[in-house]
This record gives sequence, C-alpha cells and structure tokens, in this order.
Amino acid sequence: MAIGDTMVDAFIHLKEAEVHCNVDKENCEICMKFGDKIPYEETYIIPAVGNSANAAVSASRLGLKSALISNLGDDDWGKKCLESLTKEKVSTQFVKVNPGMKTNYHYVLWYAADRTILIKHEKYSYELSNIKSNKWFYLSSMGEDSLFFYPIFSEYLAKNKEVKLAFQPGTFQIKLGVEKLGGIYKRSEIFFCNKDEAERILGLKESDIKKLLLGIANLGPRFTVITDGPKGAYAWDGKKAWFMRAFPDPKPPFERTGAGDAFSSTVTVALALGYDFATALRWGPINSMSVVQKVGAQAGLLTLPELQEWLKNAPPDYEPKEI
Repeated sequence: MAIGDTMVDAFIHLKEAEVHCNVDKENCEICMKFGDKIPYEETYIIPAVGNSANAAVSASRLGLKSALISNLGDDDWGKKCLESLTKEKVSTQFVKVNPGMKTNYHYVLWYAADRTILIKHEKYSYELSNIKSNKWFYLSSMGEDSLFFYPIFSEYLAKNKEVKLAFQPGTFQIKLGVEKLGGIYKRSEIFFCNKDEAERILGLKESDIKKLLLGIANLGPRFTVITDGPKGAYAWDGKKAWFMRAFPDPKPPFERTGAGDAFSSTVTVALALGYDFATALRWGPINSMSVVQKVGAQAGLLTLPELQEWLKNAPPDYEPKEI
C-alpha cells in the first residue's frame, strides 16, 4: 500500500536549450533564451504518476496486490488518474476525490535524456483510512500541508508492529527535517534517497559514501540505500556496506523520469516477496534500466517474468559488492 501525492506529468520535449555545470559536473542548470519563442519537439501528458503511484503500479506489475492512499481533484484529470490506476490493477479504494479541487499537475522540461520538473502540490487534507490489515507500506512524496499526518501514521505503525515500511522521502518531507519525522525514520524497514538528498537530510557535505550510509542508518532504518544515478547504488544492511552497479543499458537512455522510483519500489517488492537483500539489490537496477528507455515513470515498468528474463541474462559481474 503506497502513500503519497498523485499527479499528472506534462512532458515538454525541448529542442533548443543549453546545460551549464561546474567544472566537477555538478550544480547543473538548464538555460533557454529569455523573452523568446522556443521551439519544442513534442509533448506527452501522463496521468496517475508520482513516487507513490509509480511504486503502486510497479508492485502490481510485479505480481503483488497493491493499493494507493492519495488525493485527487474532481476534475477531468482526476478521473483519468483513477482510470489509469484501475487499468494497472491498483486499488483506488483509499484515493480521496476532493470536491471543487484540482488534481496535481506538473510540467516536465525534458532535454536530452534528463528532465527538470516544475511542481505544484494542491492543498489537500491528508487522512489515514480505516485499514484493517496490510503487510507493507511505501511512503513517499506528499505536500507541505501533510505535517499533521505523520504522527497519526507513526501511531498506526506503533500499534501494528508486524507492518513493514519503505520510506522514500520527497522534497517537502526532507525539508520537514529529521526531528519532525524521527518516528518514520526509526520505523522504516528500508529507506531510499539519492546522494544529494542524503547530504541534505544529514546537513553535511560529504564525499565518503560510507559516512552517509551510516548517518542515515543511525536514524533508525534497518536497511539503507543511497542511489547515485547511472553510477549505481550503495547500501547498508546493518553490518556491511555494499555497492550495486547499474544494469547495462541495451541502448542509450531515452528519458530518465522515474528511474529512482523504479529502483526503490522494485527492491521493496523483492523484500515483500521474501527474497534476501542481495537479491533485492539485483532486481532494482533492471527496472530502472527498462524505465529510462521510454517516456515517463511507468511505461517501462516490467512484469515479474520480464524482470526474471533480464536477470537470467545478466552479466557475470552483476552482483552487489562489499565496500
């Protein structure tokens, strides 16, 4: 059961732009002519996306029963989101349709293989529905008005100790800080973020990935995973640190939106299915590889037989390595 905001992504495939970076290839900025008419290649509008919605769809395709706790507006886009989730066999029983409100709508500036997203979260009221039983929760991006939700969710987790939690914080959840979300960090079975996010969460600039892993692990999660884009992912299993390489791309990435969601959700699904942590780490990059071959966060998500076929043909060195 995934918890988080759902939105529509409107992709604008830019034709003319420039990317400027520091000498270390970091802090990159996309630049376009100011006050001009800028041509674009094409547009794609994709409903029912977002970290948690992507995770719910990923879980469904990989064979789990999945549901989404989220908010939508009562506009046409809200209806299209519900239709899309239903088509993906994701239960919408706990999706609240808010009368008189809009559905979250984001603009994705897509240039080369990467993207910059213009985000706006509507001011929804967040609720934890009457859930009778559930084995796993996947908590991710929610809006700035969600602060009061976390104590309620923490209380639910305290009363249901058998329930496991995967936590992939979004932008606003990271801004809230560790103190306000301390109970969520401590209760997490597995935690996901990228390298830059780990530094922001811990309030430091650190090149030593082991220090970042231990810093996050000390907040409470049983398993900690820090991704570093195409470079791969790093993990802490409570005793040792690991590196998992990216799965080889069959061709250059087409568009990278959703690669992190695909990785995190697939690792979580593997654990939910009873596989060990090393196996779960091998699963994640395969779905990321597939997602970046298509537009949007969901089109490339694999079914379980498809993922297993890729795994069967993986390179001999495609294994997590202790670091």
